[in-house]
Amino acid sequence: MDFFEIIWVGIGLAMDAFAVSVCKGLSMKKMNWKKANIISLYFGTFQAIMPIIGFFLGATFRGFVENIDHWIAFILLAIIGCNMIKESTNDDNEKINDRIDIKTMLLLAIATSIDALAVGLTFALFEINIWLAIFIIGVITFTLSLIGVKIGNRFGDKLQNKAELIGGIILIIIGLRVLLEHIGLIAFK
Repeated sequence: MDFFEIIWVGIGLAMDAFAVSVCKGLSMKKMNWKKANIISLYFGTFQAIMPIIGFFLGATFRGFVENIDHWIAFILLAIIGCNMIKESTNDDNEKINDRIDIKTMLLLAIATSIDALAVGLTFALFEINIWLAIFIIGVITFTLSLIGVKIGNRFGDKLQNKAELIGGIILIIIGLRVLLEHIGLIAFK
């Protein structure tokens, strides 16, 4: 995986956090930059921590799965992407308030970063600088979450479903690219 692919993975992973941030912004009567920064810090931190956990779990089992690592990466990214696409079509608008207490934010941060754990597993299957990857993912998630709060506060929840749809498509394309490149149907570099 090269630098630009990591950026795209970061964008794809950040879409759940972006969508929830839009909802958080929507629930604010007036834009509160302190709350927006706290929300973004939670999401960015958890999106960075989860791939580390996944990476070290995956590195432990790498020797057992080297012959099928491309299939594992494809399947995990496709499942995460399809789930995000499915969620983007769900009209069940969750009641999200502007509270940022520890319990609320921990639950939201964990819920939006579970897919990053699975992506961390796929990172272990490739030669990748995990520290650079988690830095990029964390910064992208923080930035997009901050933007999401502002957009939500300004424009409402119309973008939430589109963000999840785009994130899902990005992850599926990256998974497909990994698979096709490994089996020799395409060559990127």
